[in-house]
Amino acid sequence: MTTHNTAPLTLAVIGTGPRGLSVLESLAVRLAASDPTRPVRIHAIDGVEVGAGRVWRTDQDDWYTMNTVAGQITMYSGGPDNGPWRPGAGPSLEEWSRAEPGETPLHTDGYATRRTYGRYLRSVYRSIEEHLPAHVELIGTKARITSLTARPVGGWLLAVDAPPHLIAADQVLLATGHPHNIPDAFERRMLDFAASHGGGRVRYVCGDSAADMDLDENAIAPGSTVAIRGLGLSFYDVMLALTVGRGGEFKRTAQGNLDYLPSGREPHIVAGSRSGLPIPARGVNQKAPDHTHRPRFLTKAAVAQARARRGQRTGSDQLSFAEDVFPLLLRELETVHREVWRLGGAEGPPPTPDLRRLARPFEGQTFAGPGEFTARLLALMRADLAEASLGNSLGPLKAALDVLRDIRNIVREAVDFGGLLPHSHAEDFVQDFLPVNALLSAGPPVERVEQLLALIETGVVEVAGPGAQFTADETTGRFRVSSAQVQDSARIATTLIDARIPTPDLHRDGSTLMTSLVTNGIVSEYFRTGPDTVPPVPTGGLNVTKAPFRAIAADGRVHDGLYALGIPTEHTRWFTQVGSGKPGLNTLFRQDAEAIAQAMLHQRTGATEQPAPDGLAATADDRILLGKGQIS
Repeated sequence: MTTHNTAPLTLAVIGTGPRGLSVLESLAVRLAASDPTRPVRIHAIDGVEVGAGRVWRTDQDDWYTMNTVAGQITMYSGGPDNGPWRPGAGPSLEEWSRAEPGETPLHTDGYATRRTYGRYLRSVYRSIEEHLPAHVELIGTKARITSLTARPVGGWLLAVDAPPHLIAADQVLLATGHPHNIPDAFERRMLDFAASHGGGRVRYVCGDSAADMDLDENAIAPGSTVAIRGLGLSFYDVMLALTVGRGGEFKRTAQGNLDYLPSGREPHIVAGSRSGLPIPARGVNQKAPDHTHRPRFLTKAAVAQARARRGQRTGSDQLSFAEDVFPLLLRELETVHREVWRLGGAEGPPPTPDLRRLARPFEGQTFAGPGEFTARLLALMRADLAEASLGNSLGPLKAALDVLRDIRNIVREAVDFGGLLPHSHAEDFVQDFLPVNALLSAGPPVERVEQLLALIETGVVEVAGPGAQFTADETTGRFRVSSAQVQDSARIATTLIDARIPTPDLHRDGSTLMTSLVTNGIVSEYFRTGPDTVPPVPTGGLNVTKAPFRAIAADGRVHDGLYALGIPTEHTRWFTQVGSGKPGLNTLFRQDAEAIAQAMLHQRTGATEQPAPDGLAATADDRILLGKGQIS
């Protein structure tokens, strides 16, 4: 006689941005064909907006946009069919925008606003909710989890800062996304300086999503000077908030250029970075949504062969990024560049793209003054726009640089989980490669660079120069920004904004939940080890196993029922901020979600390696464990 376990299997997904939502979609696909005699309850918990998360929340302003074209974005594990949109069969962002009432249709090669993507994510969440089988319940809760505690009967008890206050769960996923970091030493100095000068008129703004920064006119007065640290993607967001967000307008001229019409409410912006170069534009997209680069040199097989050679020669299969990986990556870029160059009918040998020179064009140069530097900068920006207009398939340079995006998964094969020798990871990968890669592979749409060009020409924005230094100036009681390579570049600002995305770090994560997890040893930090490292190197990343990414406790135990995905695991894995799948492709984003969904539904229930009973019922002891509150 067959018996069925009728106690509910309870799952909790903490964080419902793209990573958490991808796991919910994968769970829903699997549950559609699951045993209907075993009830399943899923808690989807988010502190900002259930189904969209913080970065993609639907109440932010329209000038914050994505940097991936709409046709290449999907949250469904399969494309639409003749049936209703549902888990496993749904539209890309572009397809959704064309069919969804009230939405402005997006072009396949166009860029959506972040809040439009948030609405798409919300629609995916609703399709999950509406197509779950009768034995599955999805409960969305807008609240913050403050702690996780292992239950004596197995599984976890989640403390919630809003009703139901306590949630008992068999399996828990941490997909908490971008952190709010505790200020580091530099930030603390700047905050203290601002607090003690100017009677509240001097302000330092820590790095965060620009949509969460206080950038209105009450905080930053029109006509005041604002220093911005960083010239990456977040810089463009802050730039727009302080210009278009103040009523300024961009107008296209008859010649096709952009002019900026100030509102008079803008501050004066002085920006700077290590390179002195604003992140260049992405090439105009010419690739189909399911396009993928097929590597010929930096392949999984090549990485495996390099590991075998290292193991035979040194006894360790950890790689040198500079010796084993980067030369193969460079061959990929050079080959694409050469092929596109010849396809375009160009005569003569093609120039070899020099990544270092492209990312550090002012290295070793000095300028007699801001005017000379600005003229050089504008010439470079115009040249970059000309390259971008040729496209990412027909333009040799942008086609080659696009390989940096397309080949990330193979780089992960070499890098993730201590794949590199620690010294090579720190020096060759983090110090040398990552800044260059970030600048050249993840640029904004062409229009953003055109807008910056117009703002510089209008005088609203000024770039200080390469090697920009940001300091607290006791003489003036304000902030100072300057470049040693540009004479007379020093400027004084009443506001200093860090426009760089915060680096994930378990020990700086300011959330009550992560603090509790680290303090109680439920999660641990990932350390890099190797034959060249004594002692092990701390990383700030959350320590997880390989797929399905089970969290590892401070005492080394692997949790069967606790998983972590995305940004908290950065440093253990690389480039975890990926926020979507690609139509028609089984991307790593999708594979990660599938691995966790399978484990949550099929692995034995329990908080640690010890067996635990199936289906957890809440007990009175739980209230004693975490205080009063209703248990869901």
